[in-house]
Amino acid sequence: MTSGRSDISDDRTMFETAKPLAGRVALITGFAGHIGRATARLLAARGARIIGVDHPAVDAAAVSEGIDVTLLSADVCEEDQVRGYVEAAMQVSGQIDIFFNNAGIEGAQASIPDYPTADFKRIFAVNVLGVFLGLKYVLPVMQRQRSGSIINTASIAGLVGAANMSGYIMSKHAVLGLSRTAALEAAPFGVRVNSVHPGFVDSRMLTDIVHRLGAADTSSFADAVPLKRLATVDEVARAVAFLASDDSSYMTGHAMVVDGGVTVG
Repeated sequence: MTSGRSDISDDRTMFETAKPLAGRVALITGFAGHIGRATARLLAARGARIIGVDHPAVDAAAVSEGIDVTLLSADVCEEDQVRGYVEAAMQVSGQIDIFFNNAGIEGAQASIPDYPTADFKRIFAVNVLGVFLGLKYVLPVMQRQRSGSIINTASIAGLVGAANMSGYIMSKHAVLGLSRTAALEAAPFGVRVNSVHPGFVDSRMLTDIVHRLGAADTSSFADAVPLKRLATVDEVARAVAFLASDDSSYMTGHAMVVDGGVTVG
């Protein structure tokens, strides 16, 4: 019996001649994160030119892992820097066909009475304001082009509640609302906006959450998944790549859930 999984190298082989994203430019925020890098690898394997954005404090070059990428530094919470990374992307490429609006943080784990207000403001700034500003400056580019696909990173936390994670839950619900609103505004221009909602992913973010909650490892999270395992970052990347491609050409305003069945019941 097989697991039903394949890695990014399989995709490179499958698409090495077809290159369905050849000639397209993909702009990715949160590039240095595990999901950002996995998605960049896959989109590049399918022919896209990659422009990666991450916080100035992150050495994105050190985690580029051989990806042919143009690296830009920006704080997604700062409007002038968001405007700057979009302008820089246009200067080097002349177009933006795919925007993976992916930068995000998990924030604190605490009950609402104990939740630090500063942490709440910070998670809102990155996960909500950062997504909004990305939309604010990329949408006009795509609307002028009369084409484009935007994928906002949300989470199953944007669909359900969870104790002691009010900041993260609130922020990801907001991303879903922003995505649906943007989809309606962008549709007359031929631009699509969707959101991707990963569940428990084998990544740095989940490991940090587990440790903050006092658990030894992620096994309890895997046990809670109907498929009885965590998602790989490559599986999330494939969902993003689908939404970025012409295979999803009639999909907009969609919340694509990649959670192994967690939210089914």
